Amino acid sequence: MSAATAERGPPEQDWTAWTPAPLLPRQDGRDRSLTFVVACLCFLACLSVYAMLASSRAAGGWKRELSASATVQVRPKPGDTGGEAAASAAETLAGLPGVTEVQALDRAAAEKLLEPWLGKGNIPDDLPIPHLVTVELDPQHPATVGAMNAALSAAGLDATVDDHRRWMHDVEASGVAVRGVAIIGTLLVAAAAGAVIAFATRAGLAARRDVVEVLHLSGARDRYIAGLFQRRFAFLAARAGLYGAVTAAAATALERGLGGSDGFSPALPFAWSDLAWAAPCPLAAALVAAVAARRTAMSILGEQT
Repeated sequence: MSAATAERGPPEQDWTAWTPAPLLPRQDGRDRSLTFVVACLCFLACLSVYAMLASSRAAGGWKRELSASATVQVRPKPGDTGGEAAASAAETLAGLPGVTEVQALDRAAAEKLLEPWLGKGNIPDDLPIPHLVTVELDPQHPATVGAMNAALSAAGLDATVDDHRRWMHDVEASGVAVRGVAIIGTLLVAAAAGAVIAFATRAGLAARRDVVEVLHLSGARDRYIAGLFQRRFAFLAARAGLYGAVTAAAATALERGLGGSDGFSPALPFAWSDLAWAAPCPLAAALVAAVAARRTAMSILGEQT
């Protein structure tokens, strides 16, 4: 070292380019598994919501179809054939107010109704099959069961009208049950996400105990320290929730696109508007994570004091 260099001393550092490091590192390899778990939970939560919406739509459609139709079983009198009795019942109901369309089913159409239970080609020719008449009702002002029975009785026909009321009750009960299961599933997924975040917060505080101690010695309050972990895990959960929501929306859109107008499964008719329900998922995940992280951090910090 020369004398001139010794007199100038060590080179000055450019402190204008220096930025303080964050108290908690922005990137942590342990956060990857947590992100994956939270993303999977959000994915399942979105699918539960989509299933609830689709099942409600399907139940509503079945109920509308059942309420807008009725079935009449005609029993022919001695000397009459079943076809003639069914045709007479159809003519009688065709002019009744509140009835839009009436059709007497022939034997071939009736056999198709039995195929799901008996199988195709397994119906003997001598098997007695009920003589049925399908009735389409006006959705706004449908004909009542009493009015149809009165008209059939006045025409001298022995017939029974089924307005599908029992089936509508079963459809409503099934829709309520499916919605309840979907809601419970969504709440369980949210609780699981909160438990995972709480565990991760506890592990994060334990791994960064030296940072917590330094903050305590510097006079930082527990609320400030808990806020650091709250913001960190809230941002992590929001990012993971975005991954899960986008994946669920993409899977549902693919299912909807492959199925045409009725979706891939007509029993669960998805609509394009259902995809919007995935938007609140990142915010909900961030809220659950923030609450779980803050409560856990405050609890741990309270034990240390």
